[in-house]
Amino acid sequence: MSTRPLDEADWRALGTTVHLVVVDGDLAAARAATERVLDDVDRAYSRFRSDSELVAVNAAAGTLMPVSPLLARAIAGSLQAARWTRGAVDPTVGRAIRVLGYDADFDLLAASDRRIELRVEGVPGWTTVRLEERPRTVRVPAGVELDLGSTGKGLAADLAAAAALDAAGPAARTGVLVGLGGDIATAGRVPDSLWRILVAEDSATPADAAGEVIAIDGGAVATSTTTVRRWTGPGGVTLHHIIDPRTGLPAETPWRTASVVASTCEEANAASTAAIVLGTAAEAWLKAAGLPARLVASDGAVTRIAGWPEVETAAV
Repeated sequence: MSTRPLDEADWRALGTTVHLVVVDGDLAAARAATERVLDDVDRAYSRFRSDSELVAVNAAAGTLMPVSPLLARAIAGSLQAARWTRGAVDPTVGRAIRVLGYDADFDLLAASDRRIELRVEGVPGWTTVRLEERPRTVRVPAGVELDLGSTGKGLAADLAAAAALDAAGPAARTGVLVGLGGDIATAGRVPDSLWRILVAEDSATPADAAGEVIAIDGGAVATSTTTVRRWTGPGGVTLHHIIDPRTGLPAETPWRTASVVASTCEEANAASTAAIVLGTAAEAWLKAAGLPARLVASDGAVTRIAGWPEVETAAV
């Protein structure tokens, strides 16, 4: 247990819970920096606000659009993840997920009782996207809509952790953890007792709740699940938000939850989503990638892969 001062704050942003931990640093400054980053992210690549850059890019599909450094970075990360996962995650699932009914911030969607018409939309594929560095532009084909959900929240956590550390104090003394729902990034000095993280399906689970707790000495953890962001389609069909690009439909998978440890949260976010989509092939893919992971099957059976951190007995 670290004897250095530890301060925490929680609030809502990007449709999820933000959890900030600062060890031996300025919490107020770290929170302000985190809020600025998350506001920039929301304006750059939210699907759910009409004035975001991403919405403008999708509306102008078929034409060349100038983009900000942040949106260009987010799109580049999504394309790199698509290449790395061989298309298991794909930023061109935007239209497919929208026509399935996930067309608003989930806080609003969950409270809605509107009728959803189920339609299947093919996924054009990430290779149809053209991103240029100079000039900084993007072109997506007509009819294509980008969604950065498989990498964007992880990137936001990474950027927020870096900004929070810079604001909170020197990295040699200070450490920070930023959690955005199931995506957790760390930066700076590691606490004496390491970063202890409760691995849970629902990001709203209190950090001191019973469950599997792991300890990491840096890096990031991301969890993807089919059990939380769910809604009801026609005929009472239950849908979830993780789209299989091969079908344009919610992934049919033996896993209800996948958690991955990686050097960055962007990488962990992509890998945990890919594991859900890959289904029975996920275990071999994660082992080949050397990524520690925890897969939870539909019946609750747990598979731990490639050096998943040692399990602790209680949260602190």
